Amino acid sequence: MRLPRTVARAVGSRRGMLPRMIDKPDIDASGGTWSFATAREPAEFPAVEVEGVPGVEHAGGAGRTLCGIRGRYLKIFLHHFQPQGLASCRKCRASAEAAPSRPCGQERLHDLLLQAADDGPLRTDLLAALRRGARIAIWITGPAKDLTRFHSRIDRMTEGAGPAAESLAAAGASITLARVEDAGRQYLVVLPPDGGGAHIARGAVDASPAASPGPPPTPPVPRERGSDLV
Repeated sequence: MRLPRTVARAVGSRRGMLPRMIDKPDIDASGGTWSFATAREPAEFPAVEVEGVPGVEHAGGAGRTLCGIRGRYLKIFLHHFQPQGLASCRKCRASAEAAPSRPCGQERLHDLLLQAADDGPLRTDLLAALRRGARIAIWITGPAKDLTRFHSRIDRMTEGAGPAAESLAAAGASITLARVEDAGRQYLVVLPPDGGGAHIARGAVDASPAASPGPPPTPPVPRERGSDLV
């Protein structure tokens, strides 16, 4: 399963991803109304290290670092390059900070659904939620069986669950899914790896787990007829 760092932003339209989470979706960082324009994110690059030169992190680009070192000399890490990190390459830092910003996760998922999902009430409502900055709880690609079991929450969906479940069941080795939470509801988006149409389901956001009940009471031992047991 491809997982970026714990607090990660989405990386691409159909790759494993955990987009940025928004605690106050209708308000941006400056206190204004949230929008795709105000929520654009800094460009991100994979962190790499030059073989034989430990201790300095570079930003990976297309076959080379942003400072020009070729790919065959590089070791790629499973986290993003941090421009302000103490070990970051100064040239890579300058190039990374000067790179154009990119759309936020909500905008990328919104645009993907415009292309991949059939028009209908669920798509319309989900697109509107994403335009308000609805929280993307997870957006990830990985083994279909594991994602279905641990992340889909298909059993919590009450609308559109049938087609979404069929898409999950028909998936081969891998699948992409996303869950979006908005105003007490959660949406499940299932994206087949073959580029087929996306399926959307909806249900209520999970309530807080209830306390575990204690063990059931032990039933009384039946008395036998004629027994002296009391």
